[in-house]
Amino acid sequence: MEDNDLLKVRLEKIAALKAAGVDLYPNDIHPQNTTAELFAQFGNSDGEALAQLTNRFSIAGRLMAIRNFGKAAFVKIQDRKGQIQGYVAKNMLGENDFFVFKKLDIGDIIYISGKLFRTKTHELTIEAHDLRLLSKAIHPLPEKWHGLTDVETRYRQRHLDLISNPDVKEIFYRRSRIIQLIRQFMDNQDFLEVETPMMQPRAGGAVARPFKTHHNSLDMDLYLRIAPELYLKRLVTGGMERVYEINRNFRNEGISTFHNPEFTMIEFYMSYATYEDLMSYTEELFAFIATNIFGGLKFNYQNTEIDLTPPWRRISVKEALVQIAGMEPAVLENQVQALAFAQKTGCKVKDTDSLGKVLMAIFDEVVEKKLIQPTFVTDYPVAVSPLSRRSNSDPDIVDRFELYIYGREIANAFSELNDPTDQRERFMQQLQEREAGDDEAHEMDEDYIRTLEYAMPPTAGEGIGIDRLVMLFTDSSSIRDVILFPLLRAKQEY
Repeated sequence: MEDNDLLKVRLEKIAALKAAGVDLYPNDIHPQNTTAELFAQFGNSDGEALAQLTNRFSIAGRLMAIRNFGKAAFVKIQDRKGQIQGYVAKNMLGENDFFVFKKLDIGDIIYISGKLFRTKTHELTIEAHDLRLLSKAIHPLPEKWHGLTDVETRYRQRHLDLISNPDVKEIFYRRSRIIQLIRQFMDNQDFLEVETPMMQPRAGGAVARPFKTHHNSLDMDLYLRIAPELYLKRLVTGGMERVYEINRNFRNEGISTFHNPEFTMIEFYMSYATYEDLMSYTEELFAFIATNIFGGLKFNYQNTEIDLTPPWRRISVKEALVQIAGMEPAVLENQVQALAFAQKTGCKVKDTDSLGKVLMAIFDEVVEKKLIQPTFVTDYPVAVSPLSRRSNSDPDIVDRFELYIYGREIANAFSELNDPTDQRERFMQQLQEREAGDDEAHEMDEDYIRTLEYAMPPTAGEGIGIDRLVMLFTDSSSIRDVILFPLLRAKQEY
């Protein structure tokens, strides 16, 4: 039947139910059980044992299937924990409830209660002694709703995706579990969870293009935060020596299988620690999550075994460019030669870019995708690290690492720059780059510099992309699969 015909049939059923005085949307039902509870308690009970039970059980959920035999039928009901079979018979329900049953459609929310038994095929089943319609579905589920695969429909109408694909729901249950484990780990390490502003007068804490908005009452422009960093470090200066925030960040950038303009991170700061301390800390955190999720430190991601067993590989930016990109060591020190190498490999660079920027463009284009097993990349150029502490051994690099797994950046960390004079000079350099056309360069933040002038303790900080972490731990190839409502291009009708 065409969609319009199906809709017409449903509307006729709704009219018949209303005429019979049936409430289509009651709110007085409280199911006592879930499918998971019933299978956990009685999944191994045989028919004889079930027949000895005197209590009744009740389930509410979405009607997913009907096998009708005239005066009796088998149905499938899906709640938040799974599916269970129900048996509906006219001689058990009575005329009124059976009339309601005959007007039901796939997608309706219903309630049944009764005894448990096993069918001839040994399937655990609820024998319906009571049946209620709780919410009538006006629209039918889309064609081939079972295992819905149309990406456009899945992302735009996530409710249909969750109804049709139990595996999708499991991804988001696991996402929630991962975030719980992160909080548990941080809390056990004496970190304090805090909240900082999502609307900020300056877009600071990262190098990225912001979203801009306007506050009418104050008549001032504000930015959706690109990072909570500068606010969290204000708290560190104020004496909160270990803080973290699980936050939403917004960056006005492109969309891809691992980029969404709105994304979730955990960012944390630890006083009296260095970026090297955070490498060990990160290994411990990931091991804690993996052990709780998988029961070990090895798992498959996109048909590749990932091994989180510490210690992870550590390699500097320049070492990676030589070993993986095939650059000659001398080229690493020459802006003109590095620029020529970058252009030959297809990097988007400008003649005016600093040597550090050129080297990172080559790294992003050539090296990043080849870092499959967990790898800490260290010793980043100062030019691309405006908030990081300079290395004591080389003033042109900073004490920073980025973590890569399966060719993707998962985390970014560094020993924090707490010298206000150096920080001002870095901001001034960023301003020059902004004036030269780089609209992602960091803005000057006098208030933050003033904060540093009150003395921030030596501190290390890190940000971990939770969406990408969830991708890794759920074997998801696209970031859209781990965000319930990813940003999509506007569509008038769907």
